[in-house]
Amino acid sequence: MSTPKVPWFPGASCHITARGNHRNDIFKDGEDFQYYLTLIEEALKYFEYDEYEIICYCLMDNHVHILVKTKDKAPGQFIGRVNAMYAKYFNKKYNYIGHLFQDRYHPEFIKSDEQMLEASRYIHLNPIRANMVERPEEYQWSSYGMYIGKKKEKLITTKEVLSYFQKINKRELYKNFVESAIRNKASL
Repeated sequence: MSTPKVPWFPGASCHITARGNHRNDIFKDGEDFQYYLTLIEEALKYFEYDEYEIICYCLMDNHVHILVKTKDKAPGQFIGRVNAMYAKYFNKKYNYIGHLFQDRYHPEFIKSDEQMLEASRYIHLNPIRANMVERPEEYQWSSYGMYIGKKKEKLITTKEVLSYFQKINKRELYKNFVESAIRNKASL
């Protein structure tokens, strides 16, 4: 029996989550995290005519969050390619047998500007919620440092999310927006 198709519409933005099977770790060292990012970069080139854009991401030990904007094709082919190639790499490297990922992937479609901002903040605060770091820019496997100008932008496109803020100091305003949830622990 085949898995039902995920509903999708052209131009949709989608918060994709992919979790390790049985919540097991899918990244065991820095090389694994880096390889997954390399696969994202390769998939962006492979599907360049489909014009996928990565809005933001956070790779955690046992799951990934990727906010992707689509144009003419559903995100399934993109994330499917990345996850399938990563699973082959992981299985070979660690002599692992069986499914690496729990399911195909979980999509949450973005329906408003507010939801886009909240999804971005949620993704960037994942390492804080997991008590891995004190400040989100300390986490190496997230796009947050690029959003606040601490790292050179690579793989991602910040223009849509940052367009919600004033032209002057938009990176600082985004940082304040994200980190206001840390100060108000209830919204974590």
